[in-house]
Amino acid sequence: MGIEDKDTAAALIDIYNRLFATYGPQHWWPADEPFEVIVGAILTQSAAWTNVAQAISNLKAANALTPATLHDLPLERLAHLIRPSGYYNAKALKLKAFADRLHSRYDGDLGRLFTLDTATLRQELLSIHGVGEETADSILLYAARRPVFVIDAYTRRITSRLGLDTDKDSYGALQALFAQNLPQDEGLFNEYHALLVCHGKEVCRKVPPCTPCCLRALCPY
Repeated sequence: MGIEDKDTAAALIDIYNRLFATYGPQHWWPADEPFEVIVGAILTQSAAWTNVAQAISNLKAANALTPATLHDLPLERLAHLIRPSGYYNAKALKLKAFADRLHSRYDGDLGRLFTLDTATLRQELLSIHGVGEETADSILLYAARRPVFVIDAYTRRITSRLGLDTDKDSYGALQALFAQNLPQDEGLFNEYHALLVCHGKEVCRKVPPCTPCCLRALCPY
């Protein structure tokens, strides 16, 4: 049965089950605490995760991976520490902007920021320099543990090839595809997005080797 023969909710669950059976639990986001997730979400913009991991390791070694220390750290020193992540000067400004907002409005307390309801928190995140929709939603899902589905390049590519994308240019439309057809479950959204990223990296690449693909029976690509 191809994906065109299923209703959307059933198709999305089928995709999830096939991905989970193939790759297993992803244990994502790889971080020790929520602030590390936030730093990683900013650093991973236009960067491979291996490079982000090195930048985070540098911050940890310098005892600079807390809101207070990041707020006080000189900009040039911060840029040097995160250099492996690429675009380090721009990303240093973004990290500073987040730390400064947390300091000025929430006394540096991430817990206070996370008391906001999901819609308000999303708007607050989006108002910070360097935080776009994908980064904001990554923070909401992986750090604040809210049931918000993250849309990234891997998700766009896979859904497009499966014939599920309703509007390629709309982040919101693709996000709604998942949000409106799946249970509002943070754990499910976490695992589903992580599995899509894994599949996008391993198989559904720009030039995909379709033969070993676990979604091949559903895919008209």
